[in-house]
Amino acid sequence: MAQPGGAVSEANEGVRLSDEQRLDWLCLIRSDHVGPRTFRALVNHYGGARAALGALPELARRGGAKGPARIATREDAERELKAARALGVIFVALGEPDYPRRLQMIDDAPPLLAVRGNAAALTLPAVALVGARNASAAGVRVAERLARDLGAQGFAVVSGLARGIDAAAHRASLATGTVAVLAGGHDHIYPREQHRACGGDPGARRAGLGNALRA
Repeated sequence: MAQPGGAVSEANEGVRLSDEQRLDWLCLIRSDHVGPRTFRALVNHYGGARAALGALPELARRGGAKGPARIATREDAERELKAARALGVIFVALGEPDYPRRLQMIDDAPPLLAVRGNAAALTLPAVALVGARNASAAGVRVAERLARDLGAQGFAVVSGLARGIDAAAHRASLATGTVAVLAGGHDHIYPREQHRACGGDPGARRAGLGNALRA
């Protein structure tokens, strides 16, 4: 989880990062050769993202890098945060209260999720519902019925915002809670007709997810 010093652990006690720490996390995960597992190892070893960033040049040298590793700057992170805010996107850190608990349990959980919409949907128990893009009319009806019934039982329906079954699952669960995991990020909703599902209805209980690796 996010701890006051910026370290990451498995517990979830509701601690939130400060704005400065969030910038440091974004810089670290955007730097070369830093994926989710390396991020967690670095932050836990050095006690925080800022200290880990300071250690990256020496770590790259000792690792045999032929040239200097690209380390994301604070200006890079500030520009990304500004662009995200313009789209109504916030970054939720691993271990913060809004971070999905089941996602947090995997070894390579993204350190940051870019969330747009009603983040309360992320706290619901979730069921993934995905299927063919070129779905039959009968398949679409079954997906819609499943999604509607799951929503009525208090589940958030998670899907990938593709055409066909994914679209049916989101459409049928907008009122109760749905989460779209975006492949291209919030600034490039694809397919274009899915834009309404991501943000066209401000009253819908939906959240769009992208993360540091754009899942």
